[in-house]
Amino acid sequence: MGEIAAEVAHELRNVLQVISASAYVARQEAARGDAAATVPHVSKIEKNARLAHSIVDDLMALARGETLHSEPVLLAEVVVSARADMPDGAAEWADAVDPTDLRVRAHPGLLGRLLHVLYDNAVQASAPRAPRIATRARADSGRVVIEVSDDGPGVPAEIADRVFEPLVTARPGGTGLGLALARRIATAHGGSIELAHGQGACFRIELPGA
Repeated sequence: MGEIAAEVAHELRNVLQVISASAYVARQEAARGDAAATVPHVSKIEKNARLAHSIVDDLMALARGETLHSEPVLLAEVVVSARADMPDGAAEWADAVDPTDLRVRAHPGLLGRLLHVLYDNAVQASAPRAPRIATRARADSGRVVIEVSDDGPGVPAEIADRVFEPLVTARPGGTGLGLALARRIATAHGGSIELAHGQGACFRIELPGA
C-alpha cells in the first residue's frame, strides 16, 4: 500500500503543478480586471481536477486488483493524448503506427499514463536538451508491439536489470516510481514491458490486440 500511495502521489504531482500555475495566472488576470482572460485558465483547472480524480480512481482500482475496463482503443490517439500536457518544444516527436488505425484492447487512461511515464522520463533524462522520441507500433500475431525510444543518455548499466523496481533511479531528484507503475499497468492488461537494446533508452511493450 505504501508503494501504491507513492505512485498516486507521483502521478498527481504534475497535475497539481498545472492547477497551481493556472490558478496563479487566472488570479493575475482577474486583478487586472480582465475576466475574459481568466476563462481558459479556469477551464484548465477544471480539466486537471477531473484528471486528478481519474488518476486516483484508476490507480486504486489497479492496486485492489480489480478487473480493468478495457476496450478497443485507437492507439494513435492515445499516443498523442499521452503528451498533450507536456510543454511545447519538450521533445521532437516521431510516430510510426502501422497501420494508422491500429487498435489495442486497453484501458485508455491507464495506457496513456504508461506512455506518459516513458515520454516524461526521456525528457527529464535529456534535459536541458529536447530529445527526439520515437514511438513505433505494429500488430504481431494478435498482439500489439509498441516501442518507445529516445536519443538521450540511456539507462545506466548498473541499474538496467532493476529499472522496473520501485525507488530505483539514476536521476538526481527522481522518484524511481514511474517505471514501476508502467510495469504494473502493462501486467494488469495481460501484457509486458521490457528494456530493449537501442540508442538512448528503448522500451518494448506488448499488449493484447483489439
